Amino acid sequence: MMNQEIRFCTAADGTRIAYAIVGDGPPLVKAPNWLTHLEFEWNSPVWRHWWEELARDYTLIRFDQRGSGFSDRTVIEQSFDTWVGDLGAVVDDIGLDRFSLFGISQGGAIATTYIVRNPGRVDRLVLYGAYPRGEAKRGGTTPEEFEAVQTLTRAGWGRDDPTYRQMFTSRFMPGATTEQMAWFNDLQRVSTSGENAALVRATNAEIDVLPILGSVDVPTLVLHAQGDTQVPFEQGRQLASLIPGARFVGLDGSNHLLLASEPAWPVALAEIRAFLSGEPESRDVAPASHEVDVGAVTPVPADLTPREVEVLRLLAAGQTNRDIAAELFITTNTVANHVKNILSKTDSANRTEAAAFAARHGLN
Repeated sequence: MMNQEIRFCTAADGTRIAYAIVGDGPPLVKAPNWLTHLEFEWNSPVWRHWWEELARDYTLIRFDQRGSGFSDRTVIEQSFDTWVGDLGAVVDDIGLDRFSLFGISQGGAIATTYIVRNPGRVDRLVLYGAYPRGEAKRGGTTPEEFEAVQTLTRAGWGRDDPTYRQMFTSRFMPGATTEQMAWFNDLQRVSTSGENAALVRATNAEIDVLPILGSVDVPTLVLHAQGDTQVPFEQGRQLASLIPGARFVGLDGSNHLLLASEPAWPVALAEIRAFLSGEPESRDVAPASHEVDVGAVTPVPADLTPREVEVLRLLAAGQTNRDIAAELFITTNTVANHVKNILSKTDSANRTEAAAFAARHGLN
């Protein structure tokens, strides 16, 4: 097994960030995601296959998010902007002028934001299980439910009893073995404190990169498990539809964290390798892998705003203005205005024609 080299750099506010380098080849930088520990996850049954395989072909750079792992646990600020800044601190410390980016889960929003803020630095972007909008922005959870989990997180995170952390583990990998679930429970405990886990979760919930996705100007591959229980499949489709020219590959499975035993794993790995090397799109995968490839999503017209795309998707799903308002946390009058604009911009006479337009553009 390869050995990783762990180094440290300093972020703009003085926070010490730990990062690891392993492998040989073109640089591939992984943006941070929900709680990491560079050393603990290196030998894990959940992450090991990812890092070993990617390091065979690339110089893989990972880092512990501030407040987690070997990075400073006590930090001045925990925010989305500091996360993006920490990514910049790592690549600048290494001296990388050009590199490819890999974003898993929340790392997708961090990666896309870095690209828009730092033009000309990134060659290619791979997103897996990523989302453009956090839990609070996309709806689906009431404020009361969200705060209840926050309270449990702060109170029970560091206990030996994994009951509190199991809430997250079960959603991240419902198909995991007992060993894999136990390991992930331990990873969460050793990675950070309950207070910091709650801060990270609250920050994730407010993520919203929809307005900038049209400015992501690098070749992009988006992969997402169709039955993902943590981040809805629709979030991956939305990313791919709004990033110009992005290729979208749906994967069979329900785990947010793709495990080595899943048939979708060799599919994802083949897609990533082919994409990063610039080879033609991979199609020759084993039937047992159950690849679901919906191809490149047709770009929506440039004059449809990200919010209008959201409304159009929900409209095409048959939701009423009241339903859409509740899901997007906006008023019914605002929804009505968006629908009026959508009908005009798509040259649709009614909602049925708008839904047909959505289907033609991969938004249904």
